[in-house]
Amino acid sequence: MKMKFTKMHGIGNDYVYMDCTRDRLENPGEIARLVSDRHKGIGSDGLILIQSSDEADFEMAMYNGDGSYGKMCGNGIRCVAKYVYDNGLTDKTEISVISGGAVKYLKLTVENGKVKKVRVNMGEPILKPSEIPVVGEGDKLVAAPIVVDNQVYEMTCVSMGNPHAVVFMDGVDDLKIEEIGPKFEQHERFPDRVNTEFVERMDRKNLKMRVWERGSGETMACGTGACATAVAAILNGCAEREVTVHLLGGDLEIQWDETDNCVYMTGAAATAFTGEFDPEELRSSVEDR
Repeated sequence: MKMKFTKMHGIGNDYVYMDCTRDRLENPGEIARLVSDRHKGIGSDGLILIQSSDEADFEMAMYNGDGSYGKMCGNGIRCVAKYVYDNGLTDKTEISVISGGAVKYLKLTVENGKVKKVRVNMGEPILKPSEIPVVGEGDKLVAAPIVVDNQVYEMTCVSMGNPHAVVFMDGVDDLKIEEIGPKFEQHERFPDRVNTEFVERMDRKNLKMRVWERGSGETMACGTGACATAVAAILNGCAEREVTVHLLGGDLEIQWDETDNCVYMTGAAATAFTGEFDPEELRSSVEDR
């Protein structure tokens, strides 16, 4: 049976999107692994399912490229907003989407009948180590030492629906992230693994970030990671409450509002192409030895 999909991206953070508002997809983790293969599959950072919900306007289910489940994806949720509006599933420019048990509220900017940009209320940042989760003492971990590959780093830990360790450094462009990223991801202090942001301070309103995402490796962008980076920079006293985070795929505007303690993320969403695939053919292609 052919399955329809749409390839979308938020500043280069690309996923395969499937409309499951009427029918649930069986084995989504396996499908995520197959479609994500960039040489023998469609090519993506993972799979996102758009589903109906009794608690919000829509539900988003996100799976990493290795098939593991991910609770939240900031770039992905903006693309979900674009998909449902552009494809006539809603005519509202303010919608709610639930993912990983948390409801997010989104405002859509529409031009010529299509969504160009989305502002997301990502909620309050989680700083308590046991709730991130990360092994550590106290009510939060700010510039806390961690030994990775026999080197001491300072990390600030934040959850924006999934765990992040933010590390500030110079020369982030020259970082061998494919070597150090997996060692952070699999470190014993992160029971659920971790997304790691390596960040260079440009000035108090601009941060440059590279990210190693658990289950996907280095990606062009990470929305929750950009939010965690902004929160970490503010906690370390090196950024304003409104910053621009510069990623490999583009920029995200992040605001940590003092009034409601919520983090707001604004960025683009784009459709690349649509198509269909046969799961059995795709499995034969990707798993061909």
